[in-house]
Amino acid sequence: MELKRVVITGLGALTPIGNTIDEYWDALKSGVSGAATITKFDASKFKTQFACELKNFNVEDFMDRREARRLDPFSQYAMVSASEAVANSGLDLEKINLERAGVIWGSGIGGLTTYHEETKQFVEGDGTPRFSPFFIPKMIVDIAAGHISMKFGFRGPNYVTVSACASSNNAMIDAFNLIRLGKSDVIITGGSEACVNEPGMGGFNALKALSTRNDSPETASRPFDLDREGFVLGEGSGALILEDYDHAIARGAKIYAEVVGSGLSADAHHITAPHPEGLGAISVMEQALEEAGLKPEDIDYINVHGTSTPLGDMAETKAIKHVFGEHAYKLNISSTKSMTGHLLGAAGAIEAIACVKALENNLVPPTINHFMDDPDIDPKLNFTFNKAQERNVRYALSNTFGFGGHNTSVIFKSYEG
Repeated sequence: MELKRVVITGLGALTPIGNTIDEYWDALKSGVSGAATITKFDASKFKTQFACELKNFNVEDFMDRREARRLDPFSQYAMVSASEAVANSGLDLEKINLERAGVIWGSGIGGLTTYHEETKQFVEGDGTPRFSPFFIPKMIVDIAAGHISMKFGFRGPNYVTVSACASSNNAMIDAFNLIRLGKSDVIITGGSEACVNEPGMGGFNALKALSTRNDSPETASRPFDLDREGFVLGEGSGALILEDYDHAIARGAKIYAEVVGSGLSADAHHITAPHPEGLGAISVMEQALEEAGLKPEDIDYINVHGTSTPLGDMAETKAIKHVFGEHAYKLNISSTKSMTGHLLGAAGAIEAIACVKALENNLVPPTINHFMDDPDIDPKLNFTFNKAQERNVRYALSNTFGFGGHNTSVIFKSYEG
């Protein structure tokens, strides 16, 4: 069986540094930090009092109040970015086969805001179980894909992948595989997350996973820096339209990039810590290269998981050096989480978009907030510190790893016609 080619024909982004694709890319290449003191609730008693929140976002600019009230923020964000991606793709919904159009979404946690609000109301009430009839439909993680499919009438594959911070990469890989196997023509994929709330911040603080640099939020996410001490929580969504190449050509679509390889693995090591030698990360990058039919020296840019945690950054660096050998020193590497914070299950989606824009513009976005080299991380590697760099980017690889030891890699190729 001959596998289909899979291309990207639409993009949508709702991030802490930009509420559209153009805003997001402009901020990425300029090295803008999205971190600031939390405004959604009083965080003064929390160990971490800042996050990468969305800015100037009003959901009623995108949907009416009644619809918004029936959606958890993670679903609101999903709908906004998916709508931008569909519009950006130029899809004519009256001319495509909706039975062969699907939605495969990713979210690590789903409706945490709704769960928190409903249980808080119950606990603080008189004990009478007065729960909203929308409680469960708003909270469940699969509901984002359901709402997207209903909005656009897509009747093909429809589900959500849950693998912590690897969730949206898992969704993208599933979409890639279904299209190249000929089971779908078009799939909206990506991910969304909305965990900047009391249980989200409190839970990650209890894990000692978050930076506590309350005196300088904008510099707190500092991947690969000597003084990194935890990630910065982010929120938002990213969406991509994956499409069968022949289908895209037939309708005259603009093609942004091609998806050519993927990898999936488990560390089988620890619930939150990566394998210290990066074994799972090694495996997924090698799988992705093999599937794409590429040599290590073909890759130009790696958008790393790069969360700004002491163990994670070191393990991923070891894995890159193992897989790429001497070519590791010729790569551009960057962690865009230094700007956006960590969007958990949505991270893979917005970082895939960063890769696609790097391919399109031959420009690698930076890793900001680098102040001091870590002697345990090879200083000869090019982490694209503090300033974007121009280079010919033909192939870009994106890594995302999740609690539970879930590892994913995806390779994107510039589209040359």
